[in-house]
Amino acid sequence: MNVSQAEFQNMKEEIVKDLIARLMDERGLSMQEAFDTVYNSRLFEKLSDPQTGLYFQSSGYVYSYLQEEIEK
Repeated sequence: MNVSQAEFQNMKEEIVKDLIARLMDERGLSMQEAFDTVYNSRLFEKLSDPQTGLYFQSSGYVYSYLQEEIEK
């Protein structure tokens, strides 16, 4: 499915917002730590590539990949 660059950016930002909130709630990270964790992750690189389709997935699904990355 084709989406505009603006739509893609909005969808990605919504997921990132949810990921940061979950890291703060579930892992007790500060806001800065949560931002750093998300934006410095391999997952964020994949989320930033529209070809992966991750931006179409639920934030819970994407969070499961982030958890996996953090735990390794």
